[in-house]
Amino acid sequence: MRAVTFGYSNVGDRCLRVLRARGIDVPLVVTHRDHPGEAVWFERVADTAADLGLPFVYGDDLLHPALRHAVAEARPDVIFSFYYRSLLPGTILDLAPRGAFNMHGSLLPHYRGRAPTNWAILRGERETGATLHEMIAKADAGRIVDQQSVPILPDDTARQVFDKVTVAAEQVLWRSVAAIAAGEVRFRPNDITVGSYFGRRTPEDGRIDWTRAAVRTYDLIRAVAPPYPGAFTELGGVALVIAAARLGGDAPAALAGRRGLQVVDGRIVAVCGDGRTIEIKELRAGAEPVGPDRLAALLAAHPAASERS
Repeated sequence: MRAVTFGYSNVGDRCLRVLRARGIDVPLVVTHRDHPGEAVWFERVADTAADLGLPFVYGDDLLHPALRHAVAEARPDVIFSFYYRSLLPGTILDLAPRGAFNMHGSLLPHYRGRAPTNWAILRGERETGATLHEMIAKADAGRIVDQQSVPILPDDTARQVFDKVTVAAEQVLWRSVAAIAAGEVRFRPNDITVGSYFGRRTPEDGRIDWTRAAVRTYDLIRAVAPPYPGAFTELGGVALVIAAARLGGDAPAALAGRRGLQVVDGRIVAVCGDGRTIEIKELRAGAEPVGPDRLAALLAAHPAASERS
């Protein structure tokens, strides 16, 4: 079987390695260039292809005739998409006579769309996973080949869950390749009428509303913790990112009526709308750590903000 692969990030890296380990001929890899200013904490599929001795190109424009020509020249039996950031058009999918398959980072039909791991944590889910499905014109809507669940523990961050999902994707593909190559896939329905769809997230979506309950605020902190942009609040015009935290208990009486970041007994805590606290393990202003002394100085300089932040 000849498989042209569109891939990016850690899932793209590991799934490409699975194809090679399974003896699949990969005549072409298509990947993304790094976005300017992007913090690259993940594996580059271009590096993976080079390491495996596979030809690769950057798919800057999926509708460009040159890219379609390159894929056609590779004569794929199947096409795979492993965390490629763009929906593949029909002009590309039509080049794979045995079908095209996508690896998605959720248990479809739930959490179709963008940033599925982050959205699952944000919404308090206790399970997610990876799903291999056929690609059709509608995003994440094709029939399911196989899927694998992973737990989301109460204190897991998005990076920790993403790492689990990457392993789940590797397992799903390892199990599925032989059936795909033999044309013997037993598809399962992907009923999107009972599923859910979520869109792209932006850094601004990490702004904290301290009037919300502590559990929901903690879910936001976990969902976008570094290496993602991070949940943040502002104090005196300074954006403060909560890089690490832990759910706490009820706020002490001395903090009654306050909201947001506070310093108590030399520790940084945050008071939420339900009166519960979040213990702040790591606070940053840009790349610089913010300790209790600096935060206390900011709170003293902006006392009104400290009660409503």
